[in-house]
Amino acid sequence: MKKLLFILITYHLSLITSFAQSEGTPFRAYLYNNEYDVYLKINFYDEDISVPGQELYGKLPGYLGKKNNSFCWVITAADVKDDKTATLSLINDYGSEDLTATLTQKNDSTYILKQEKGSTLKVPKNGKWQKLPKTLELKRRP
Repeated sequence: MKKLLFILITYHLSLITSFAQSEGTPFRAYLYNNEYDVYLKINFYDEDISVPGQELYGKLPGYLGKKNNSFCWVITAADVKDDKTATLSLINDYGSEDLTATLTQKNDSTYILKQEKGSTLKVPKNGKWQKLPKTLELKRRP
């Protein structure tokens, strides 16, 4: 009985802790879109994200990656406008294309990435380039 009580208390505390960590930090997250197999790994507050295998870039506000692929769009600058919106500057990992975008939190688990100006977001898919829509919905990983 004590073991069960201990497990329940531990589980409850972990839920409270994870809720408290996400509360007030909408731009410290892992966001994903399963339709296009892309994700955003971001921390606009501490700007301490490293791109796996590409540490040459140093610490960054984040990046947009493709699942099962090393290609990425690097977020070079992120300006948090208010609690729900940030303006981003991105470059592809070759440095040949750049764009600006906004990332807006719709609710606790849904974000909208909107390409504003510059190049079009493209990611590799089956040996070709797949253009991402100008407005892309992303979900926050719990």
